[in-house]
Amino acid sequence: MNQRISLLLMGLVLLFLLGSAKPISTLIDSNIIIIDRLEIEILGNSTVGKYSCSNYLPYKDTIYLNSTIKNSLKSEISMSNFECGNRIMNKDLKTTVKATKFPKSTVTITNIKPFGTNYKCTLNFRITDKTLSYQNLVLKNTKEYLEGSVAVKFSEIALEPPTKMGGIIKVKDEFVIHFNLHKL
Repeated sequence: MNQRISLLLMGLVLLFLLGSAKPISTLIDSNIIIIDRLEIEILGNSTVGKYSCSNYLPYKDTIYLNSTIKNSLKSEISMSNFECGNRIMNKDLKTTVKATKFPKSTVTITNIKPFGTNYKCTLNFRITDKTLSYQNLVLKNTKEYLEGSVAVKFSEIALEPPTKMGGIIKVKDEFVIHFNLHKL
């Protein structure tokens, strides 16, 4: 009988300790954001509808807010790894962004600062041989990730939007680059 009572007491103590355990994210300093994965989507429209191409990258890094240690992220993105839903669209994207000549793009996020419940940053996106820069870009802060979007025109980066069937199907000049920095 004493053994049963001891086991019951040990179980209650264990339940109490585990029940009061805090998730890892609350144990980490609020000035530290640990990034686990990067997701990038290219979203746009054509004369036949919307399109979406995505790329998921394992990416581990740490952002230190309000610190001189490290307040930036930089990642190379393989342009061949974008998935648009079918082979023809995948090939069109690779041709459009000149993936053979420029196989990698670079995303650099610097100067990350709190902005209410979100963050502001500087974003530099290098695609082909052009760099697009955005100051004070808002990164929406959710429990799972930091999220940002920028509108870009093919003409800004000296690229021609794809066309098919003698120009009957045309991709619009403007598209959106949407990205999520998934938190650990």
